[in-house]
Amino acid sequence: MDPNQHQLPYYHQHQPYDYYANLEPPPSMTINSQQNGGTPDVPTAVQNLLLSTKSLQSSLSLWAQSRTTDAAVSDVYVQIGTAFNATIRAFSAYGIDLSDLHDIPTELRVVLEGCLAEEPSEEVLALYMPQVRKVIWKLLKGLQARQEVWRRFNGGG
Repeated sequence: MDPNQHQLPYYHQHQPYDYYANLEPPPSMTINSQQNGGTPDVPTAVQNLLLSTKSLQSSLSLWAQSRTTDAAVSDVYVQIGTAFNATIRAFSAYGIDLSDLHDIPTELRVVLEGCLAEEPSEEVLALYMPQVRKVIWKLLKGLQARQEVWRRFNGGG
């Protein structure tokens, strides 16, 4: 790899999906465990994850305009990882498997590393944003597929 190329955090050497096990989530990313008798709150976890993916898209747009830094985009990627792990734990509390989504952070990291290795521009953003959206779409479809199962656990289905 080119030594000048920007690398995003890579935390999954020992865990199959807990990419950010050693990081404390920011207060806005914590799971409300008071609901459901101490069980992690799936809607809050999913909402935080979705907000993080929106923030990534906004950060990339700002990056393309040279209005934010690679480090700021990387920070948003870390937030996505934190929110992703909270979502995995929340669904796991209900016995709902998301193992088919465990590669999402890695897929996103690869795309972002390629993007951030380039000079910021609208052209670079136009080249990489479809790949970012494809990974996010895969995540959204995977979560949507579990929505009905989760609702049944909560008496809503």
